[in-house]
Amino acid sequence: MSQFEVINPASVRVWPGLGPWNLYFILKFVLLWAGYLNLQVLPNLVFAAALLLPLPHRYLRILRTVIAIPVGVALFYQDTWLPPFSRLLSQPGVLDFSGAYIVELMGRFIDWNLCALLALLVVVYAFVRHWLRLTTLSVLGLAWLASANVLALSPSNEPVAAAASGAAIAAVSTAPPDSATLEAYLQKFYSTEAGRQVEFKPATSAAQPFDLLLINICSMAWDDLETVGLRDNTLFQQMDVIFDNFNSATSYSGPAAIRLLRASCGQVPHKQLYGTAPEQCRLMDDLSKLGFSSEVMLNHTGQFEGFLDEVRAQGSLPSPAISTSKLPRALVGFDGSPILSDAQVLDAWWKHREAEKNDRVALFYNTTTLHDGNRVLTADGGTSSSDYKQLAQGLIDDLNGFIKQLELSGRRVVVVIVPEHGAALHGDRMQIAGMREIPSQAITLVPVGIKLVGMGHNPGSAPLHITDPSSFLALSEIISRLYSAQPQGDGQGLNWSALLSNLPQTAAVSENAGTVVVDYAGKPYIRIKEKAEWLPYPQRFK
Repeated sequence: MSQFEVINPASVRVWPGLGPWNLYFILKFVLLWAGYLNLQVLPNLVFAAALLLPLPHRYLRILRTVIAIPVGVALFYQDTWLPPFSRLLSQPGVLDFSGAYIVELMGRFIDWNLCALLALLVVVYAFVRHWLRLTTLSVLGLAWLASANVLALSPSNEPVAAAASGAAIAAVSTAPPDSATLEAYLQKFYSTEAGRQVEFKPATSAAQPFDLLLINICSMAWDDLETVGLRDNTLFQQMDVIFDNFNSATSYSGPAAIRLLRASCGQVPHKQLYGTAPEQCRLMDDLSKLGFSSEVMLNHTGQFEGFLDEVRAQGSLPSPAISTSKLPRALVGFDGSPILSDAQVLDAWWKHREAEKNDRVALFYNTTTLHDGNRVLTADGGTSSSDYKQLAQGLIDDLNGFIKQLELSGRRVVVVIVPEHGAALHGDRMQIAGMREIPSQAITLVPVGIKLVGMGHNPGSAPLHITDPSSFLALSEIISRLYSAQPQGDGQGLNWSALLSNLPQTAAVSENAGTVVVDYAGKPYIRIKEKAEWLPYPQRFK
């Protein structure tokens, strides 16, 4: 027998390369570098190992490819910043979108610069795959990302201070912003908020009656106004008080309206919005005990996703005060429903109000004039796409005219401009323009203004600005103080220092179903689904 044994090459199991799957992983590396992905290293390593595992039979390799294709697509989606697919499927209102709006949304998903980059990547891959062993590059790339993640998990000796602006803000922490720290911060925030409440005390003397008008605007944030050059507009210039740092706490209309109508208590988690709220938390119930009669008006049908029924049930509201069925439509909504002129709806309501005998009325008015996807009417009876700046300027003009009408009436009125959320005119790495699934700070930081009509102006020529982090609790506190304020003599205004000092502050925490964004140490962090890892919110595209 020979000393040397001849090895049959056919018996040697050769490890295959990744083949076309190299393009899949290289594409992910490029998108990660460009900030489009939040690549999860471990699942991708396992996926690559499964593709590299040598299989003895051709049919097994074919079966692996058949299984790998849907797995690869699902893993790619999971690596994006997009919300869980289950959240998209749980939005029945999408079925009510008009065809024109659906086409418009589909167009926003196409990033032509990204398409050009991907096309170039495919050409480069087709050329270099004959010269380089790309499997080695793919595996080394994943290994490098894995090692970087391991290093990131090592304890840091540098503390991170989370700044707080008042005692009411959730507990200050000096811990690094890892998932455990951020989750504890969130739970501490909600625990603190659960114990906060505004008291509405009867006035100690004959309080002068006034009406309270809550103008709830869909799709207006500071970011939107700045984008279209309307940040310094005539409506907010005439306000007596402006909140510069007001967080609407959500990016959807229903939850935003409910949070406003429950402004008398601290901020609750999203899932608690649809339970039975304590009576002392419902703003309209608090006002009713002080003699205010609650009324509701909309410039839309309120039928989309049951908005009107929802806010009436959760906010203790009556049916709309008057019918607007005879008013002509000014716009066509994203769902094809009519949207009325704000000026005409408010004028009709004010005539109704002047005919009433109630001393005090609290109105909740909701407008969707600025909602994404609204269409303007054309001369031929059709519709065309709307321009946000044009619609915003029209709304500003309508509200300016309405305030002028209030001033001429001689009645005492408190007008509170409080948007639901922004329009998301800017897209970012997590969602396209117009999409509000993620309550980013660009969407939830909204301009809130208070105008006192017939009750004395602030001592300066410009609005008084509240810069502390605030939310609905501060609004409720101001309303309570306005009611209990001592009557002033002729020519005397309010005690503005007493009205605005030591208002409740609220840390920036925003939440939709399953998604939370918090501001920690001056930086935003996001948790896309419950019990998932916390991540730094990606920077906006520049």
